[in-house]
Amino acid sequence: RTRKAPKSPRYTLAILHDPKDPLGPSDPKALEKFVRVGADLNLAVELITKKDYDSLAEYDALFIRETTNIDHHTFRFAKKAEDEGMPVIDDPLSIIRCTNKVYLAELLTANKVPAPKTFIAGRRRIKEMENNLPYPMVLKIPDGAFSRGVVKVDNRDELMAQSKLLLDESDLILVQEFMPTSFDWRVGVLNGEPLFACHYLMAKKHWQIYNHANGKSESGGFKTMLVEDAPRQVVDVAVKAARLMGNGLYGVDMKQNDRGVFVIEVNDNPTIDSGVEDLKLKDELYRRVLKEFIRRLDAR
Repeated sequence: RTRKAPKSPRYTLAILHDPKDPLGPSDPKALEKFVRVGADLNLAVELITKKDYDSLAEYDALFIRETTNIDHHTFRFAKKAEDEGMPVIDDPLSIIRCTNKVYLAELLTANKVPAPKTFIAGRRRIKEMENNLPYPMVLKIPDGAFSRGVVKVDNRDELMAQSKLLLDESDLILVQEFMPTSFDWRVGVLNGEPLFACHYLMAKKHWQIYNHANGKSESGGFKTMLVEDAPRQVVDVAVKAARLMGNGLYGVDMKQNDRGVFVIEVNDNPTIDSGVEDLKLKDELYRRVLKEFIRRLDAR
């Protein structure tokens, strides 16, 4: 009996990752699942790194699984993929929009998406913030990721000292009302549709999910659920916020209290780790993401 030749894949997808980054958006096991599930869909998924820039056009599509920033090779990869006509997540415009918290704050306000009270301040306006918000308040630099460049201040001395440090890094900072909660909601949204829902619990004895205080990055626990099991209001607000940013893959972080649901930020490049975000959907999570690339390739 003659053996059938293996079916050649219809498309090739490059996943850009950094094997040395412990805080990357997908752990090695999740990346392996993308490769395995891709094979089931007749999609050849290959892991690449920044050294593969010159050969990017050999692939049909690009999926960035490395923490993005504008002044960074991840943005150059996204731009090159777009210039080559390749479907790309995260696309350059999503990276620009999501890495700028000033833009996000103004966009949410303009579109009446609920968010914490937020003011944008340079050096001259810092003292005025006491007239706008009670203590404690939260200060953020516009392009911080993973809770970096985010501090809570409890009084004027802390406000002046911490704002000086942050304004040495950035011309503007965001000053936000503090919303204490025991967990944040994170809803993953792909092409305007909800993908997964998680509670991210606060890091131990800390007010954020990520605690960088001792030089190590510690995060709290999590609880993952199917989108249909999450509160409808949480999902609806997340989808509305994500659709304002584009049609890519986003993680919408929200807080919920007795006043309602509030968007803290919309992240491009959201975390998809094995055993966390995929806990309920399992392989179906990877399948949905990869099928979106196939849909875009088929539509070309």
